[in-house]
Parts: sequence; C-alpha cells; structure tokens
Amino acid sequence: MKKKRFGIDIDGTVTCPSSLVPFINESFSLNITLDDIKKYDLSDALNISPDKMRDWFDKTEPAIYTASPLAEGADSILAKWQKSFHLLFISARRKHLFDITEQWFQNKQIHYDHIELIGSHDKVEAAKRHQVDIFFEDKHDNAVTLAEELHIPVVLFNTPYNQDPIPDRVVRVNNWHEADLWIQQWLEQGEIRPLIHI
Repeated sequence: MKKKRFGIDIDGTVTCPSSLVPFINESFSLNITLDDIKKYDLSDALNISPDKMRDWFDKTEPAIYTASPLAEGADSILAKWQKSFHLLFISARRKHLFDITEQWFQNKQIHYDHIELIGSHDKVEAAKRHQVDIFFEDKHDNAVTLAEELHIPVVLFNTPYNQDPIPDRVVRVNNWHEADLWIQQWLEQGEIRPLIHI
C-alpha cells in the first residue's frame, strides 16, 4: 500500500506552543503564560506595535528555534509514524533559518523525509506540490484554508490562540497522543470524524 504523506507544521505543532513565552517575558519585562496569548498575531495579542514586534522577532528568531522544546509526545509519535508514513515538514520559517532548523531536528532525533521553509503562512502550494494526504497545524486560518482548498483532513493542535470555529475537515486534538489515536481511527474508517475518546 502506498505510504500516506503527512504535511506537518513545525512551530507550535512539533515544538511546544509556549516556546516563545520565556523570550517574550525577558525582552518585554512581562510575566505571561501561553494562556494569555489569545491571538496568533503577537503584536495584537500583547498590544505591542507591529514594527517593534517584527524587529524583536527578526533578532530573536534563531535563539527561539534553537532552544524550542518539543511538544509533549511529538518525539515518540513521530518515531512511530516514520515507519509507515512520509513525514514532510512544511513551515512558515524563512529559508535562511534552514541550518538551525535541520540542526534542531538532528539534536532532537526527529526523523524527517523533507523539510521545507516557505517564508510565508500560505502553505497550500507546498502541500499541493508534495501531494500531502493530511496536514498537522496550530494556526487556525492555515488549518481552515488547507482543509477547504485541498479537501484534506487537517489536525489542529489546540492552543489558546486558535479557538475560532472550525469546518468539518478540521479536527482538534490536545496533544500528539490524541493525534495518533485520530490517525488510527481515520485509517481504519476512511472518513473524517471528531476524535472518539475510548
């Protein structure tokens, strides 16, 4: 049987969604947690000017990506999946961060068949080009667009900043173990349903 092709976002999906928080707190003298970030756009979420946030992110991005911890369960589930699926990591990170990204994957011992940094949140073309069968994402509008334009299921990792309503092809999970459970159900049943907890 042909291996399914998994398109997987990196930040907030494979990496812990709170990876940015210590850097934000240190740089802006704040004391926030992930629960305080209710919007994906950090300047909007934290009431910091877009220019200031952009400058900060440009300078801090390499350090954040180097230090990002794995999301809970990501390593064991991805290690399990590598035997059965093609793992294609498609990220909005910019291309000049490829070496840092690849080194992080090696340090964390995360298997990948391909890493692509597209420098934009529009992942539809890359997902289409790689013929992904399913996508894993944390950004709400990305998840909706990928599901609606490519007619594929998208697994959306629950965070405080992605709580808007979702269409039928998008399925929420709280962690990688739930994602794995949903994948098993999807492969057995061949249809997109909310996760059934056993």
